Parts: sequence; C-alpha cells; structure tokens
Amino acid sequence: MKPNYSLTLAFTAGVWLTASSSLRATETNDLPGTTNAPPVLVAERPVYDRGLTNNLVEYYRANELSLDGFGTASIGSYTIENPSSRRVRQNGQLGAGVGINYFVTRYVGFGGEMYSENTSGTFIDNASANLLLRLPLGNSGFAPYALGGGGHQFDAAKLWFFQVGGGMEYRFSPNVGLFLDARCVVPNETKYYGVARLGLRFAF
Repeated sequence: MKPNYSLTLAFTAGVWLTASSSLRATETNDLPGTTNAPPVLVAERPVYDRGLTNNLVEYYRANELSLDGFGTASIGSYTIENPSSRRVRQNGQLGAGVGINYFVTRYVGFGGEMYSENTSGTFIDNASANLLLRLPLGNSGFAPYALGGGGHQFDAAKLWFFQVGGGMEYRFSPNVGLFLDARCVVPNETKYYGVARLGLRFAF
C-alpha cells in the first residue's frame, strides 16, 4: 500500500503546480501595462477637406458699406424702340461715375450715385438715390438685384426723374465684386432713356 500513497501524492502535487502556473499567468495578463493586454481601439478624428472652407465665406453681409466706380452707356427712347448697331454708335453716350451703398440687412439696402457723360457742361450730369433689393445665391458669389429710385439731371436739361432697373453682382471675395446693371429712366418733362453700368464694387 505504500507505493500507492506515493503515486497519489506525486499526482496531486503535479496538478496543483500546473493550476498555480496557469492562475499566475492569467493574473499577469490582467495587470495594466503588460505586453499581452488586448489592443485598445482609438476612434480617428474626422479629416475635413480644406477646400470646403471656402463654402463658409459670407460674400454678402448685413451692415455692409460699399463704394462703386463704374462706366456708363446711355441711349434714348428712339434707339431703344428702333435698335440697330448704327443708331447705338451714333446716339449712345459714354460716361463714368461713382456711388456709395449701405445694406441694412443682407437683402435690403440704399444707394446713391452720380455720373457724367458730357464734360463740356456741368461736372455732374446726373445724381440719384435708390432702394436696393438683392438676393445672394448661396455661396456662389452671385447676387441678382433690383433697384428703384429717383434723382435730378443737371445736363443737358435740368429736370427730375424716377428710375427702375436690375442687375447682377459677382464677388471675387467678400470685399471686391464686379457688377452690371441697366435701368429705365423716366424724366418729368422729356422722353425716357436707358442707362447701363459696368463697374467694380469695394465692400467693407
């Protein structure tokens, strides 16, 4: 019977040693900083295309003051009603002027302007004030607008007038734009005529 006790004791000791080794290995893996710890997944921060930052540019703003420098071209009612390239060349007049605008909101503003087409007479031929309504097209830089108002003509005849028209502005940046518009001018004493403007706008 003694040999059987010795075999049983040896077998029990082997099982205990094996279990102890496995338990120690498990506890070691659970300790922080060990090389056998499972990898931790870190969420990557989203990467944004820097080219999209241009979409955040606000080209047209409320409380915006702008200054205009422009050239003009005007034609009389007869040329408008009977258009031809020869009549436009013979009867059209060119000039230059300046203007100032202030937009109370992004869409509604007021403007004043003056220009001259006849340097042999008075220095200022025409001065007017207008209500301006514009509609910026998203972040494209384009903004169609309408205008209406009135003013005074100093040369060639002194008279009052009212006018209505519309145009398009394109902003290269929030501070610089190009605009083109046309209007119908109706004086209180003579026949109507048309005026077109092309110029640069500097906004602040």
